[in-house]
Amino acid sequence: MGFRIDRFATLYLFHPARRLAAAGKPSIPILMYHGIAGDSEAGVHPYYRISTAPQVFARQMAYLEDHGYRTASLAEALRGLRDPAAAITASSRSVVITFDDGYSDFYQNAFPILERHGFTASVFLPTAYIGDERRQLKGRECLTWSEIRELQRHGISFGSHTVTHPQLRDLDAQAVKEEVVASKQTIEQKLGCAVESFAYPYAFPETEAEFKGRLRDLLGQAGYKNGVCTTVGRADPTSDTFFLRRLPVNSDDDPRLFEAKLEGAYDWLAKPQYLMKLAKGWARSRPPGRG
Repeated sequence: MGFRIDRFATLYLFHPARRLAAAGKPSIPILMYHGIAGDSEAGVHPYYRISTAPQVFARQMAYLEDHGYRTASLAEALRGLRDPAAAITASSRSVVITFDDGYSDFYQNAFPILERHGFTASVFLPTAYIGDERRQLKGRECLTWSEIRELQRHGISFGSHTVTHPQLRDLDAQAVKEEVVASKQTIEQKLGCAVESFAYPYAFPETEAEFKGRLRDLLGQAGYKNGVCTTVGRADPTSDTFFLRRLPVNSDDDPRLFEAKLEGAYDWLAKPQYLMKLAKGWARSRPPGRG
């Protein structure tokens, strides 16, 4: 494993400091997975890789069970954070497990491991790539509706990941509405149940307050109850219900880094990422040709 500044800072600065500090706000980790496959992803920085090898995923799920974690839905996690009387409390070892993109290797590789440990998960579907016959997103095969219905019968929940998996910030208002509403309607028609959760695709434009406000309103009007994004961190009582932070996980998460993420030592990364997004936004807004 090559040197990673995010891993170094997490393990040798923020994890020890967090263990010495007094308890802060209650929080629940929401893990963000994509594919459960042994893809090498050579040439991609470890932070941006989206594959977790089945044997690594199995070790991570065994860690959760061995350390007393139980899985919760997004709705249960939010109730636990905001209602002290809820069955799930933020002080208990709860974790939410999510998967973006609806890849078929969830059915083949992830679900048997989850079932072995008695865990559940939420899978977010980009509906243009889900069909009765196998379709592909970014060269990877996706789930079929028959597989999704089988998984649903075994307790896996499904949410929207838009229709075509675009960067929503780059679309006009009508196109954003179509992506958000049509995907929800399709899943509800295929599965016969309400869809309450939404996952934002790609990097989340957290610094763009106007866009966030419009999208939040649209999600609520469409009937969503909660959502997740790609901003790094754990959910806490102050979290935006529709843009809950998550912890990215892949094959490069060794046991120490995985443990540190669960315990909140990776949350520090949110602040420098936010500042970088601010700087990029400022650069985009400057008139061309100005020094």
